[in-house]
Amino acid sequence: MKVLQVTAPGASVILDLPTPLPGPGQVLLRVDAVTTCPQWDLHLKHNEPMFVGHAFTYPYAPGQPGHEATGEIAAIGEGVTGFSPGDRVSTWRDPGHRNSGCYAQYALMSAEDVIKVPAHLSPLATASVELAMCVGATFLVLKQMDVIRGRRFGVTGLGPAGLIAVQMAKAEGAAEVVGFDLSPSRQELARALGADSATDPRTVDATTFPGRPAKPSIESAVDCVGAKVSVEFLMDHTADVVALFGVQRESYSFEPRHYMGLRLCGYPGHSYAAAEYAVGLVASGGLQLAPLATHELPLEHYGEGIELLERQQAIKVCFRPWTEPAAV
Repeated sequence: MKVLQVTAPGASVILDLPTPLPGPGQVLLRVDAVTTCPQWDLHLKHNEPMFVGHAFTYPYAPGQPGHEATGEIAAIGEGVTGFSPGDRVSTWRDPGHRNSGCYAQYALMSAEDVIKVPAHLSPLATASVELAMCVGATFLVLKQMDVIRGRRFGVTGLGPAGLIAVQMAKAEGAAEVVGFDLSPSRQELARALGADSATDPRTVDATTFPGRPAKPSIESAVDCVGAKVSVEFLMDHTADVVALFGVQRESYSFEPRHYMGLRLCGYPGHSYAAAEYAVGLVASGGLQLAPLATHELPLEHYGEGIELLERQQAIKVCFRPWTEPAAV
């Protein structure tokens, strides 16, 4: 089977390895489509830690950092219940980057880390369930707090996670969803996916989006960037709850102007309940994942796909492990 391995920062090869057999509690996934996780792929390319205390080791585990995948169960190991060969599934939890990943034709997964998806949907519609689960974990908390329905809801960062957040806010009954991003093309895609408006946060109208100490018009929001400037923009322009989804790499300042009424909501962690929530939205049509994959390439063109991400010419890239590269 074909497997991609990142051998050094910015370098990768395609390996030809034996197709593995599932052990106890495992399933063998025939990967039809696997989408990039831009954070992991770009940080891995430049050997930049993902977060404090993290470090990459090269060569990286074969198939990694691919973890947003969908396909068909090819075989099941001893003790696996609830799945059968032929079932359509997606990964919902990253098995850890010391294990083999899904940039491959086949991937071994713990049965606990995959979830059934509607068989009639295209691979693009279900490949990014893992990311939707991540965002969904935040939205389950916001639903429990009852701070979405009927509210003006803001989303900073209209990359893959932000575009999912826009759709989840609409699906949960937000009265208005406003997106903020520096990129006009991403603003346009957010509007196409349901945002009522999308704008550059550097040019916001103080009348439309008053900031503290004036009373903010955005009532609830989620940050999908993690940068200090992005989070503090939302803190200044949100009246009640700001959920922090983007990976935090620096400190944010809670100032006296934020004291009256502002609540910050940290990330709750991954859960199977969030995966079920995400798949339910996909199945009902409330969440479209296919538009996030703006480019499709064979696995051999991994480097080209990562370059597209780096130049912000792609939102996500979908790799097709069974597609042969075009002849030169």
